[in-house]
Amino acid sequence: MTVDIKIIRAGQMYRYYMRETVVGDGRRPARTPLRAAQEQAGVPVGRWMGRGLAVLGLAPGEEVTEVQLRNLFGERGRHPYADRIEADRLAQGDSPKEAFKAGALGRRVTVTGVDFVFRPQPTIYLLWAFGDEETRRVIEAAHERAIERVLEWIEDEVAVIRYGKDGIYRVRPPGGLVAARFRHYEARSGRPLLHDHLLLSVKGQRLDGKWGSIHTMALHENTVAASALYNELVAAEVCEALRLATEPRIVTPGRRPVMEIAGVPHELIRWTSRRSDQIAACLAELEHEYVTAVDDDGELLFLPVVSERARAKMNQIAAKMTRPPKPKARSLAQLRKEWKESAIRTSKVAADVITSLLEYARAAAAAIRTRVAAVVDIALAAVDVTATVFVMNDGGRFHRRHLLAEARRHLAFVLRGRRRDPGLDDQVVAAAISTHCLDISEPKTVRGLEAGYRLYTARWALSDLPARRRPPTAAPDPDRHPPADPGEPAAHRPPGQDVGEWEIPRIPLQYDRAVLAGAVVREKLHTTTAAAVRGRAYDLVAHQQAALPEQLLAPEPADLEHDDQEQKPGRREALDMTALRALRESRTDVEALDVTAERLRHLQDAFSEAADRAHTTMNRYTRRDDTETPHPVRLDDQQAHHPQDPGPHRGREAAASKNNLHA
Repeated sequence: MTVDIKIIRAGQMYRYYMRETVVGDGRRPARTPLRAAQEQAGVPVGRWMGRGLAVLGLAPGEEVTEVQLRNLFGERGRHPYADRIEADRLAQGDSPKEAFKAGALGRRVTVTGVDFVFRPQPTIYLLWAFGDEETRRVIEAAHERAIERVLEWIEDEVAVIRYGKDGIYRVRPPGGLVAARFRHYEARSGRPLLHDHLLLSVKGQRLDGKWGSIHTMALHENTVAASALYNELVAAEVCEALRLATEPRIVTPGRRPVMEIAGVPHELIRWTSRRSDQIAACLAELEHEYVTAVDDDGELLFLPVVSERARAKMNQIAAKMTRPPKPKARSLAQLRKEWKESAIRTSKVAADVITSLLEYARAAAAAIRTRVAAVVDIALAAVDVTATVFVMNDGGRFHRRHLLAEARRHLAFVLRGRRRDPGLDDQVVAAAISTHCLDISEPKTVRGLEAGYRLYTARWALSDLPARRRPPTAAPDPDRHPPADPGEPAAHRPPGQDVGEWEIPRIPLQYDRAVLAGAVVREKLHTTTAAAVRGRAYDLVAHQQAALPEQLLAPEPADLEHDDQEQKPGRREALDMTALRALRESRTDVEALDVTAERLRHLQDAFSEAADRAHTTMNRYTRRDDTETPHPVRLDDQQAHHPQDPGPHRGREAAASKNNLHA
């Protein structure tokens, strides 16, 4: 995720931001004015953003001063010009209490803002770091425009002011929001990392003119959707301006692929991730301690397998343990020169590739844009999005914001850096809700009645999932491995290895399960509609090209005249498996394509508990579901979609839906 969020509180947290964040994460010298400290750190001054600036007498792009920050974020939500307002009111004869109240924006609050951190994909800031001045300016401008668009979306669709008893009333701030943006150029490791901190004030004005506070929980809930929107926008801006294209790449095995600029060597991304390597090494040690920890009686304290939740917590601990001090401040020109020299020396990438990185990326983009058409099918996208969200949310229950984030990821995957029409993501979400989702909301509050908080699950029942239960848990045997997969018998430890020296077993990641779920759901939908008459609403090959890299495309059918007939056995192979196996040896595309029955069998035990929960939920709404008419699914949609297995979907309850849709 390339957009992070943190809470800003008046007091120690605000002082931390004034001491480090506003000066490029360095250490601001004591009693040094803000502008002078920023010049010493080599970072630009902060700038104001947001539609709410006019009400406060500020203008977009205006420089952020220390007094303004102190009043808005440090003094529990006062007017940026509170000192001036208070002085004027005192001069007019008001009492000190009245003058102080005049400079306040409603009630004083402890949480004064949130910090959104926006950073583009690594391949984008590598082009920014190694490119010429024109490339740098283009990328920075695209980065800024993407942040502006995301802030507008937050103002229009996310931010709400709560007021009344227990916050029963919730309204959008009609005048917009106020935010201060600060730019940073490097990571703590000293490697390039273009990113901006957007300090968003929680203060907003209602229609009646009174000031209230933005509900920060709504901002947290929509951070993933904001991140997906930012990724999509910044990649489209950069690709259009520089004639580039994107491709999916695996960063962490078992997790969803990320869209990166095609043609930028993976070794350069590894060169920037020195900090990630340090965290990974520390994380491995923490995981080893976790699975080998014993109590006073020698019994294991935890399960001998690392869950995804436990791994996430340990990853946070590892990040804090390995946090290095900020390097010495240098100008951007000096940084760019040192980065290029360091990459040539240590990245194992040829010097001519680094110095001509933009030309290599343009060559790769030309090949992709020639052979990969941008075809978006809303019905197909709705299946993808619903299957992924269904698996990757606990119990198969989700909200509209989950569908929206996944729809944006799907569009970024299909369009490969091309622009899309505004509102296309909302159309995909609407199709997913109306066709494949079941509303299971049981609102107990007014908030639960709102469209954004309706609770959904997929229409696909899971009653037919094979019930292969895990064997009873026995006492741990010190001479045997922990199980590699829940339910599998432990393997003997090789001679000479102590406890904990084997590969640490982990619960299959959720995206790995989503890959399986999407494949099974689409296959089942294809089976149930096999007798339908196919209406070719679009070119099948064109959609395959939109969904996959060119090297994965299977040859066209030899007899296109009879392509409208039911598919015969032996023609179901939609992927060129030779190219697929070759692709898995590389690191340029989705490694999760190899969906086999063996993988499915090994994951079924991990899925069974979630399937039972979802089945229970479905039983409660069977009568309600039976009264609704299901929407037909076109056969050609499912066949066209089958090659898109690497997309963001497949998983946990997949095996169940594979058989249940016959019903």
